[in-house]
Amino acid sequence: MKGRWRLPACLVLCGLLLWLLADAAGVRASVEEALSLCAHSVVPALFPFLVVTSALLSLGFGELAAPWLAGLMEPLFRIPGAGSAALVLGLVGGYPIGAATAARLYQEGLVSREEGERLLTFCNNSNPVFLISVLGVGVFGSVRTGIWLWLIHLLAALLTGLVFRGQGTSTRRQPLTRSPAFRAVSLPAALVEAIGSSLRGMLSVCAFVTFFYVLAQPLASLGGRAGAVLVGFTELFSLTPLLTPDVFGFVLAAGMAGWGGLSVLCQTAAVLDGSGLRAGFCLRGKVLQGLLSALLAWLMAGYVLN
Repeated sequence: MKGRWRLPACLVLCGLLLWLLADAAGVRASVEEALSLCAHSVVPALFPFLVVTSALLSLGFGELAAPWLAGLMEPLFRIPGAGSAALVLGLVGGYPIGAATAARLYQEGLVSREEGERLLTFCNNSNPVFLISVLGVGVFGSVRTGIWLWLIHLLAALLTGLVFRGQGTSTRRQPLTRSPAFRAVSLPAALVEAIGSSLRGMLSVCAFVTFFYVLAQPLASLGGRAGAVLVGFTELFSLTPLLTPDVFGFVLAAGMAGWGGLSVLCQTAAVLDGSGLRAGFCLRGKVLQGLLSALLAWLMAGYVLN
């Protein structure tokens, strides 16, 4: 299968290279805009969360949360309590922290592979700061609307987890590779490790945002609703200036926040590379979550926007 895709992929990349060369000035301007976006929005919104969540996991947050949230995670999602770390940190920290946390939990032996892949379907979510501040206030001029976007996002994520809870052949939890116990790591060591790993992750995120921002510019030039949908499908941050403060904009904002965009999926695949978890499960979850988010937003739009 890989051999079949090699020639088409090379042809597409060659066509992309020709476009980049033909429109070098426009591409350069788009890159400058993307880097400014990263500096003023992406890094401030994500980097502190990346550091704190990584440090929390190093200090044993997953083990600490396990006994407290097992009564919620196990009956609802067939995932042990430690998996709540991926759900909670993913909802607070934004893309792709939830997926990175799920991979870390699997590598630490706190969830099985099957459980980790089910986590990927619903734990990789948007930053509430983006939904409330950037979309709610920036697009709709309302904190209330932003909070509703976040609540819709949260509900769609939980519903997605319920849909995928039946995935897998076993209804019983797989044995852990080790018994849950707090790691013997000091706070300074955890912070040093967290800052280093977060810096590497942040560089990767900004690189993906920049590249897909450039790719989204021809789509944005199409204008209208079709252009906005295509941009949102590609890259979430690039969609923001194209959203309109009406029902269509509200539904599109919710749906694309649930989907995340091709850029987020590539970021997720990057953080999962070598982890042992398959990124395809995240793709399935994001498709369903995007559809559920759009449906919920459409049902609630009359109430939220009035």
